Amino acid sequence: MFRGYSKSPPYAFIFFGNFTSGQSHENSIQKVKDGFAALAEILSNYPEICADSHFLFVPGPSDPGPGPSLPRPPLPTSIVEPLLKKLSKPHLCSNPARVQYCSQEIVLFRENLINKMCRHCIKFPNRDEELHVHFAKTLLSQGHLTPLPLHVEPVYWSHDHALRLYPIPDVVIVADKYDAFSVSANDCLLFNPGSFPKSNFSFKVYLPAFRKLENCEISDTM
Repeated sequence: MFRGYSKSPPYAFIFFGNFTSGQSHENSIQKVKDGFAALAEILSNYPEICADSHFLFVPGPSDPGPGPSLPRPPLPTSIVEPLLKKLSKPHLCSNPARVQYCSQEIVLFRENLINKMCRHCIKFPNRDEELHVHFAKTLLSQGHLTPLPLHVEPVYWSHDHALRLYPIPDVVIVADKYDAFSVSANDCLLFNPGSFPKSNFSFKVYLPAFRKLENCEISDTM
């Protein structure tokens, strides 16, 4: 992927956790450190990307942190230190996080939310293809990233405002382990990029100038 963008670095790369498999413990923290060190080694071959592109890292549910409650703080600097030394524009983001690009507001959120909402919904969609639309409209209509009871999705009450979707942003990225999808509703583009390793290394590219989303995949021939 980096090779393909090396001659024309994009404005930003966004990485969503989990950055290791399994629950957080001492061994997994070391794995995260080793993984970021390996990524730093790979990026050292692409100095143009390291210099020009922003790199955003949003922690996942199983990444090192204070617990399951939302919002979650950024990854500890000590874990990603080797990578920070290679990049000119690194950003350790909270979860959720908000990005202002020109006049567009983009919300970044990493949570396995779809299964939880399906288990607690009042009326399940009649067809699987309607699930994505129901999910997007529920979040946007409720004006909140987690319209669920607190015992299902714990929230730090004093920071609940960080999860609100009012006014409705231009783009909402809900990174979920569910299959990738995109839905446009209420003048907002909401999409799930899906799991990178479980989807043949596919990813999404958002073009703000055209408000367009592209589906991309790393080819075996690269």
